[in-house]
Amino acid sequence: MALTGNAAASTAYTHVQFDTTMGTFIVELYHRHTPRTCYNMAALADAGYYDGTIFHRIIKDFMIQGGDPTGTGRGGESVYGGKFEDGKLGIFESQTLDIFTDLGPRSTEITRNLKHVGAGVVSMANAGPNTNGSQFFITLKPCSFLDGKHTIFGRIYSGMGVIQRMGLIATDGEDRPKCDVKIHRAFALRSPPDAPISSTGQQQLAQISA
Repeated sequence: MALTGNAAASTAYTHVQFDTTMGTFIVELYHRHTPRTCYNMAALADAGYYDGTIFHRIIKDFMIQGGDPTGTGRGGESVYGGKFEDGKLGIFESQTLDIFTDLGPRSTEITRNLKHVGAGVVSMANAGPNTNGSQFFITLKPCSFLDGKHTIFGRIYSGMGVIQRMGLIATDGEDRPKCDVKIHRAFALRSPPDAPISSTGQQQLAQISA
């Protein structure tokens, strides 16, 4: 039987921690606004899917991208198998995949209330509409031109300094880091971690409007 309201929301994954070769950062998940996409990252992390993967694409003053087990930028599958759509959370999924939301069924998880307004926005990488897999990117600056094209599902909760250092890594002509930036381990949490939010680089993050 599906939970509702505050009791339901309390069981959702709320954060994902990434331990990398450059330090640790934690993603806060917007599980009430994009439950399907948030569950995808959290479940993949808990399954060890991201462990040992690299950030294969880094563009200074733009974004860092990872989540592809092949390391090529062309691979990766969702926890649902293959790719999944930008929207439609069904009743069956909300009951069986441990996704809980008090907002009701959504036709899409790309919403005007979430925008790429600054550094630290966590969004799904894709190859066009309805092609979400395991890859994600983290912005290093405002990227309004991406609004409406990618599902925003979180922000950097702590470790923004780590993200900023990643953004300075030397890359080749195809934006591939010359030295591997690797995820040692990723795992999901069902409550906020004890670590305080870093004040570095937190001035502008994804905002949820009323």
